[in-house]
Amino acid sequence: MSQADTPPCVDGRTPEAAARGDETRPVGNPGWHAGMKSPWPAGRPKGSTPQTKLMQRMLADAEGVVDAVVAKALDGDTGAASLILSRLVPALRSQSEKVQFDFEPSAPVSQQVEAVLSAISSGVLAPDVGKQVIDTIGMLSQVRATELLEARIAALEEARGS
Repeated sequence: MSQADTPPCVDGRTPEAAARGDETRPVGNPGWHAGMKSPWPAGRPKGSTPQTKLMQRMLADAEGVVDAVVAKALDGDTGAASLILSRLVPALRSQSEKVQFDFEPSAPVSQQVEAVLSAISSGVLAPDVGKQVIDTIGMLSQVRATELLEARIAALEEARGS
């Protein structure tokens, strides 16, 4: 790059000075000064950002892209067909079956877990569903413990306030 081709923003700057950190750079845009009239008094024009311009280009070409992908899918391209189907048909989610077995919700937690394990061992309950039930029992026991602690704290505060 010749001296005439050097843009004003790098005039007099060297990579060595930048690496040492001893170069002086003007802060902000040196062409702007206080009280200067804005070039955009009504604000930035709509659609002037690079992202907006790129999005507009992509939307303008979208119909052609879709046509090309559909043509490839019809010609036997499995990747194109997979792409189209993934956008048209929602993904299947696994869903657990509803089950019924002997369960006493007011029993102690250990007896509840034993009932679930018994149902798993007898084949009434699938192991993955049993794990979900046991995890739920664990969460319920934490909620019960929190409620019990709240009740005990309230009783202690009431006793102290009397």
